[in-house]
Amino acid sequence: MARSINALFDLSGKTALVTGGSRGLGLQMAEALGEAGARILVTARKEDELTQAVTHLKSRNIEADWVAADCADPASIKKLCDTAISRLGHVDILVNNAGAAWGAPAEDHPLEAWDKVMNLNIRGYFLLSQMIGKLCMIPRHSGRIINLASIAGLGGNPEDMQTIAYNTSKGAVLNFTRALAAEWGHHNITVNAICPGFFPSRMTKGTLEHMGVDRLIAGAPLKRLGDDEDLKGLCVLFASDAGKHITGQWMAVDGGVTAVVAG
Repeated sequence: MARSINALFDLSGKTALVTGGSRGLGLQMAEALGEAGARILVTARKEDELTQAVTHLKSRNIEADWVAADCADPASIKKLCDTAISRLGHVDILVNNAGAAWGAPAEDHPLEAWDKVMNLNIRGYFLLSQMIGKLCMIPRHSGRIINLASIAGLGGNPEDMQTIAYNTSKGAVLNFTRALAAEWGHHNITVNAICPGFFPSRMTKGTLEHMGVDRLIAGAPLKRLGDDEDLKGLCVLFASDAGKHITGQWMAVDGGVTAVVAG
């Protein structure tokens, strides 16, 4: 007998690890997964922000904990993986969200900055997925991996938005998502990506100020930026049994920007 829609979206008894989960889009997704019933472990580099995030989650009756880690550093990722398994028992849902951006013209882009973006935005996704997959998901024949990409990974930018490393890394995230989904499907592990458009956050503050909010929303059919609810539904869909037959896919949450052929 088919389950009810409420049962399909229910994450009670599940565990979730959310990187970059102390604020912004990561905290929004941690909140969504927790509200659906999952136990949450958030990670980021700054302990004070993690403490505030967990206090916020607990105020919403979500079972949550934190661990500080640098998802650009392989040794720190290994320690994070071990700690997550120790605290949660296993990881059912992995949200790869930690990210960095750098603005510079391509001809002058520093190599150090290129490596910083790539190490966090794509190498870190691979390393943590590899470890959690091998230790938790493959042995249990079950898992959900959600990768945060971006509409920036779908193409280039307006001439005055110079973020070539970020765009390149997010394009890599999309094909990483497809390739891993194809390889791990027989383990009953789904791998999907979310491509946010423009959301107010610490990372996008400079872009919003430089480009102007009015200019950015003018190109969106819904005529607004993303808010602190807009990723919740898709995140829970990809994490739950409601999305159990969806893998290797991406979806833009951008107010319709990518639906416009010529902006």
